[in-house]
Amino acid sequence: MSGVLALQGGDPFVANDELDARLLAEVGATSVVVLPTADAFESPERLVAAAMNWAERLGVQVEALMVLRRTDALDEGAAGVVRAARAVYLVGDQPLHLRSVLKDTPVWDALVGVLDAGGLVVGVAASGSALCDPMVDPRGGAFTLGLGLVTGLAFVCGSEQMSGERLHRTLALADVPVVVAPTGSAAVRRDGTWKLEADATVRGDLP
Repeated sequence: MSGVLALQGGDPFVANDELDARLLAEVGATSVVVLPTADAFESPERLVAAAMNWAERLGVQVEALMVLRRTDALDEGAAGVVRAARAVYLVGDQPLHLRSVLKDTPVWDALVGVLDAGGLVVGVAASGSALCDPMVDPRGGAFTLGLGLVTGLAFVCGSEQMSGERLHRTLALADVPVVVAPTGSAAVRRDGTWKLEADATVRGDLP
């Protein structure tokens, strides 16, 4: 994959403006497709509103693609929107739902194609965790199968909001390297090489 993949800690469109601006400029993106899939049962419109405010600050355009159910992810029209994008952001806090909606669908294949074409894919908070295999299970902090865009690496987001006990348990259960990313930090992969941004740390060796 020749594109840029970023896993960001914390809430979307809040604490990563400087990094977002750099990443978008790096791939030459002036518009962004936002998938609020992982917030389907919460308030996806809240994330869309935050994305619009963020886009105004950064001087880019946003298209909110409401892929909220598996039938949406099977739609070739939605896949075409993703396929044509130079940058895609996945946001929301329900990684299990994100996995069940996107796995083995045209929209997922299109997302992988964005990276293959040299574009940018950003998974924020729990949506970033879902891109990894293994994925942190939000029901208890253990691990389960993720989407596998990243393999052999797990991602713990918003670590400053976790109890020390839960974070310790998650790290103790991991059998792969784990990136721990508080709000405002990230792990970014370019040309197969990872770089940690801001206060992100890693337990183990980055693949």
